[in-house]
Amino acid sequence: GLRGLRGERHGRISQEGTGHMTDYIVNLLTGQDLGAYFVTLIVSMIPVIELRGAIPLGVGLGLSHFDAMWVSMLGNMLPVPFIILFIRPIFKWMTKRSERLGRLVSKLEAKAEGKWDKVRKYQFFGLAVFVGIPLPGTGAWTGALIAAVMDMRMSRALPSILLGVVIAGFLVTGITYGFTSIF
Repeated sequence: GLRGLRGERHGRISQEGTGHMTDYIVNLLTGQDLGAYFVTLIVSMIPVIELRGAIPLGVGLGLSHFDAMWVSMLGNMLPVPFIILFIRPIFKWMTKRSERLGRLVSKLEAKAEGKWDKVRKYQFFGLAVFVGIPLPGTGAWTGALIAAVMDMRMSRALPSILLGVVIAGFLVTGITYGFTSIF
């Protein structure tokens, strides 16, 4: 167990019981304290799952509806600037690397371009609404991919995607637990 692993003062790990470090790490990642926040944050960064899966997970791990929502929003946004900045060079490298990877890049670009038609007319708000609708194939990852493939400026794409993530966070939390549970 974890007895003897935490010092009596300030929650420091003591030398005693270091053989149970695995227990400590498992508890840290899945326990009711910091671990629930950490796991929720990490899961919200995973493509496809994003905050749609992370909010219910966070609540299941013991977070309040509000805490699960804001941690999921934060985690969902963390990869977005990196996707916008680096996906084009990564796609170029993948295409040069192998024919199979090149086909995958073509599929992803076609997917983004196909969704861009729905967003193009209203750009900022179109992208925000696209990201904010909690349905499969929408979300921050796809929104960032669309913004990158369509060469949308970071200064325009990031706030739009953030607005969409906030909309999605409120919708997922509100629909799942009731809108009054948020406040």
